[in-house]
Amino acid sequence: MRDVAVVSFAQAPNVRRENLRNEVEMLIPVVHEAVEKSGIPKQEIGFTCSGSSDYLAGQSFSFVMAVDALGAWPPIAESHVEMDGAWALYEAWIKIQCGEADSALACSFGRSSPGAVRETLTLQMDPYTLLPLGADPVSLAALQARALLEKSEHTEREMAEVAARSRRDALGNEFAQLSGDFDVDELLAQPYFVSPLRVHDCPPISDGAAAIVLAADDLAREVCEKPAWIRGIDHRIESHQPGLRDLTQSPSTKLAGEKAGVDPANLDAAELHAPFSHQELILRDALGLGDEVAVNRSGGALAANSIMVAGLTRIGEAANQISSGKSRRVLAHATSGPCLQQNLVCVLEGE
Repeated sequence: MRDVAVVSFAQAPNVRRENLRNEVEMLIPVVHEAVEKSGIPKQEIGFTCSGSSDYLAGQSFSFVMAVDALGAWPPIAESHVEMDGAWALYEAWIKIQCGEADSALACSFGRSSPGAVRETLTLQMDPYTLLPLGADPVSLAALQARALLEKSEHTEREMAEVAARSRRDALGNEFAQLSGDFDVDELLAQPYFVSPLRVHDCPPISDGAAAIVLAADDLAREVCEKPAWIRGIDHRIESHQPGLRDLTQSPSTKLAGEKAGVDPANLDAAELHAPFSHQELILRDALGLGDEVAVNRSGGALAANSIMVAGLTRIGEAANQISSGKSRRVLAHATSGPCLQQNLVCVLEGE
């Protein structure tokens, strides 16, 4: 296995509505910043992979327009995943492991504001059994939260505490969309949005973009003073039918964590892609994370949730903690699909 590290990370500020720029214009400055910060000339980056969603863009092969953000020259080896950018990073990591490149760029963009997100994502559900029911992500997450509350010892107060802590931590994140110092009792006094979820339990609708540059071996050490080495990475998937799985658990996250070499006793922090407050509780249980592991110092997806970007951002934020010297070993997690259907775990470490 080759040693591969995150050598640069860039992201756009997450906003409720990006009215002045299209997807390409959002992505261009982010890609340029990541490449410049990496110290690797653009023409020497051996592979590029992007992540986005045709459903959000409202057109087939929408990723083709994003290629404009990468530049027409020099020619590049490029690929795309209809997934969160974290899976684009995984493909880039594989390319480097196969020896087809020594460096790679992974980027993603998500612009949810032009449409109705809940209705749009419902179109991804099973067309025969779930789509006619209008099974949108928030309603399914509410079913998951209700099952968790009834089957476990977790409480609505814990969910509110997750939301309050996440948005309080986001006060130090200039790229976050929502932040503030919230009182847990005041949050619990709010009416339900989709029972048992209140508004603070749900992610904001966000527009954003992010990019990460990976480099291998001596190249990473040459261009980066404090590279964030990927010590393990794995992703797993569960049934597309929520009714065929126990929504109160995340066995795919647990297995991905085991394959990635997660050791809770050897972690300083974790960046968990938990769009809903109760999902952080499920992910903590699946990964065996105790209170000694700081979770989502950036605020996480409850502070900014650009669809197709938030998972890649978790890896970037984890790498930033290492490069800044705040942490030595950090777990990053990304999810995609309803109710934590697909999960990726990445363990990053500094030297």
